[in-house]
Amino acid sequence: MKLDHNNYDDDDDDNDDEAHKMCLAIIDRDVSNGDDCNGEDLFSPPLNFAMVDNGIFRSGFPDSANFSFLQTLGLRSIICLCPEPYPEANMEFLKSNGIKLFQFGIEGYKEPFVNIPQDTIREALKVVLDVRNHPVLIHCKRGKHRTGCLVGCFRKLQRWCLTSVFDEYQRFAAAKARVTDQRFMELFDVSSLKHLPMSFSCSRR
Repeated sequence: MKLDHNNYDDDDDDNDDEAHKMCLAIIDRDVSNGDDCNGEDLFSPPLNFAMVDNGIFRSGFPDSANFSFLQTLGLRSIICLCPEPYPEANMEFLKSNGIKLFQFGIEGYKEPFVNIPQDTIREALKVVLDVRNHPVLIHCKRGKHRTGCLVGCFRKLQRWCLTSVFDEYQRFAAAKARVTDQRFMELFDVSSLKHLPMSFSCSRR
């Protein structure tokens, strides 16, 4: 999926439609392969699930009801931005599906007591940029603030303008949008990451 960082507002609905169609295609594929789709086996995406770019997804914290859906993504890794120990059921799911967990514990602060660690975001971005970890799912608790900040910094590497970065952040955070999160993304220095290889079509002009 090619994302145009200069025309994000115009393409916003198209991007949503494409991600939605991709999810439906995955479900249709598995149903056509004979998977039983009764009441207990319906595919249920995690809260705030969306496609960020090819091989990169975002969401809130997945639970057991989401595992069947996550299996259709063929994930190689998950980036968890919460500091709490990963639930046992989730760990079992990762082990049984050969998924690697990268955990970067960032406290879920509320304004005005916000302290987003730049070094932690920078290390998480290195995992996102490494295609050997793809497909990868990025998540925090609700898929809004911590995930939004990480994705926003990723967009800066893709040379998105700040208006588009903020629009995407606000689409997920909605009424819970934080000025401090947006300030963090605005000031985040991506220069130390520009030497890393990027395989994304929208990362270069």
